[in-house]
Amino acid sequence: MKKRLVGLVALLFIATIVSACSNYKFKPSTAYEIDDFEMTDHRGEKVTLESLEGKPWIAMFIFTNCTTICSPMTVNMAKIQEELIERGVEDYNIVAFSVDPQNDTPEVLSDYLNFIEVPDESKWHLLTGYDQKFIEQFAKQSFKTIVKMPDNSDQVLHANTFHLVDEKGIIVKNYTGYSETEDGVSYDTIAIDMQTLIEERLGK
Repeated sequence: MKKRLVGLVALLFIATIVSACSNYKFKPSTAYEIDDFEMTDHRGEKVTLESLEGKPWIAMFIFTNCTTICSPMTVNMAKIQEELIERGVEDYNIVAFSVDPQNDTPEVLSDYLNFIEVPDESKWHLLTGYDQKFIEQFAKQSFKTIVKMPDNSDQVLHANTFHLVDEKGIIVKNYTGYSETEDGVSYDTIAIDMQTLIEERLGK
């Protein structure tokens, strides 16, 4: 009798968790519209806001000569992609804007991404092909975030944020992309939000 009771309680607990997950609704926390752009990715291909439309994407700002948070952020983004792959999520892109475009050529960005060894490179676009002033203004106007090249350093100032962008080019949520603590980056939450956004907005 005790074993049956324990088994029943366990089943009810699992059912509650499954029900909670299935009832999860994505709630946007921002509504920032991204300005039109035309850039070049690490494959040398043209990428525009229009070419990204139709699929949600996760964006970040990095540069290859970064000595602090950029590599960990890119690794964290790769971990999010692992979560998406495990969930069977396919209709998305990952976009990284270089904040040091003078040095980050497509070839340099390609070598950088190869070094990270991401799970599915085909989803990634590491972007360059603009000047420093443009990316600083673009980050401020579209993403409400800071990008600044100091006068006395080659280490560009930028935030450690991941930005979730919907299929229409609207930034709907922001997350921590780097943290010194293990639980600082919510890989599961970001993956679930992306999956839910696709299912709710694209009818899948």
